[in-house]
Amino acid sequence: MIYFYDGSKEAFLTALALSFRDSEPYLTSGNKQLVLGQQTVFVRTDAARAKRIEERLVSFDKDCMRDLDTLLRSGDPNRDNIALSYFRLIAEKKRPVRGMLGEDAVLAANECLRRVGFEIHRFHGFVRFLATASGALYAPITPDNDICDLLVPHFRARMPQIPFVIHDVNRKKAAVHDGENTFLAPLSEAEVVLSADETAWQKLWRKYYDSVNIPSRERLKQMRGYMPVRYWKFMPEKTQPLNDDEGDGGAPLPPS
Repeated sequence: MIYFYDGSKEAFLTALALSFRDSEPYLTSGNKQLVLGQQTVFVRTDAARAKRIEERLVSFDKDCMRDLDTLLRSGDPNRDNIALSYFRLIAEKKRPVRGMLGEDAVLAANECLRRVGFEIHRFHGFVRFLATASGALYAPITPDNDICDLLVPHFRARMPQIPFVIHDVNRKKAAVHDGENTFLAPLSEAEVVLSADETAWQKLWRKYYDSVNIPSRERLKQMRGYMPVRYWKFMPEKTQPLNDDEGDGGAPLPPS
């Protein structure tokens, strides 16, 4: 049986309850090519039922909802089934299972959790903010996982009174800190007016980056290991302005 759901925690818990006695369930929040004769269920969120399932699962493992939130943020195309198998195992064993490394469901879930956590750690160093004319900071990112709001505590602790926006360009959403409050909002496109000093700072940063480089001792493979190429496009030190002599250009922005 194929279960389609909307990707939310409540819908997932509803689907978990509906599919628990199914020997071979397949859960997806995306598209799935159907085979002739395959049965499908479109899961309608049942908030009350989801609450009961959550309370039951938490009685088995007090940290399992944190794991569920992280698993549903994963960029793994099979994340829904990985989470389903993991939580079915918790329900069957009636206890925490994260240490049961002989179980395929646990190994797959642990790998998803590790990748999400590792990307959050990476982006603490890879996010590049741009100073805007309004005084706020803006940072476009394209992470593999849905983590833009999880990056906020790190930067809020370091600049608590400065407004900033972390924009997940691919997922069309942004985590916004206004200097006091933090919230998540849809954001398909951003029209950003940079401050007068931003281009000069980008040029100065590129000069510093070039000055500490030693051409005769390049370690490109090692550099790509520390700073994967897929994260370069919003980094001023890895992008070139349109005309460096005049100081125009800088880090690319999302299309407007």
